[in-house]
Amino acid sequence: MTGNETISAEERAFMQRCLDLAVRGAGCVSPNPMVGSVIVHDGCVIGEGWHRQYGGPHAEVNAIASVEDTSRLPRSTIYVNLEPCSHYGKTPPCADLIVEKRIPKVVVGCLDPHEKVAGKGIARLRDAGIEVTVGVLEAESERLNEAFMTSHRKGRPFVALKTAQTLDGRIATSLGASKWITGDESRREVHRLRSVYDAVLCGASTVMADNAELTVRHCEGRQPLRVLLDRRLQTPVEARIFNGEAKTLVFALRDEAEDCLVSQLEARGIEVVTVAGSGGGLDFAQVFAELHQRSVLSVMAEGGSRLSAALVRAGFVDKYLIFIAPKLFGGDGLASFGPLDVAHPDCAVKLSFAGLQRIGEDILIEAYPAK
Repeated sequence: MTGNETISAEERAFMQRCLDLAVRGAGCVSPNPMVGSVIVHDGCVIGEGWHRQYGGPHAEVNAIASVEDTSRLPRSTIYVNLEPCSHYGKTPPCADLIVEKRIPKVVVGCLDPHEKVAGKGIARLRDAGIEVTVGVLEAESERLNEAFMTSHRKGRPFVALKTAQTLDGRIATSLGASKWITGDESRREVHRLRSVYDAVLCGASTVMADNAELTVRHCEGRQPLRVLLDRRLQTPVEARIFNGEAKTLVFALRDEAEDCLVSQLEARGIEVVTVAGSGGGLDFAQVFAELHQRSVLSVMAEGGSRLSAALVRAGFVDKYLIFIAPKLFGGDGLASFGPLDVAHPDCAVKLSFAGLQRIGEDILIEAYPAK
């Protein structure tokens, strides 16, 4: 943390309010980050706001606009979970607005990794004589915008891997049946998650087995980009994933996708991108680089055991969302993950649990790769 090294309970509380406000923008502001802002005068909140929609006013602008008595601003503190921007994008710089309103103190959750900001907003404020504290609920602020952070630091989307499995780690029976392992509440939660991720990704075998549509149907929210990995373009053009309910992007293997099949899909308004192969499948690095170029910040992968294992082996899983139903399929069922080449317990893929919640009769475990 830079600025005051001791964080007070009051600072934590006001920053937590920023985070609570910011998350209201989930599914609406990408490729921008989720940001909330609170303005405090003499210990009392006099204004607050959040970034509501991509291209719209930022959180600080909305918070300042909500203050009824603006004469109190020069004696107030503004809290914001992400460094105020210092450049002209779709809106003017928030740092300049704070300077203009003569707000004497700014408390920031974490720095913005965007190359056009990256400390410049803090510098602009301090050059104007404003007191700035950075690092209040820093980890929580980073976690809230993990997709935005990954996009700008790694140049690729943040990838969450979702699985729905039995207690003994099976995603289908010995006959391949998988509907339904988890309950209605878990399926509604998956649809909510789809609405806040920029894209959902699935392999051709899973799409064909389930005739998966990969849309948001059981809750309100935007439709994500549907990303289908189909190296030979085997998925029938009549499949539900091509129904036009949401935009669909297909990745195929450059040397195996027949031109006539590409033309059939393109005739239905489906875009096909061909990439090189890697390890017997598509080159994930090229897939995610293409999505990054399209301003896709976050991807939720909903593949089967082979795709899940391939993503893990390639090092592209940033988060695990594991729904566990209180059921057993036994050893003849299909395992959640294909081979991971783990020969010894010390070589296991190690995770760090981040959250556990009951969803109906099921459990949702959130985990991250162990550092």
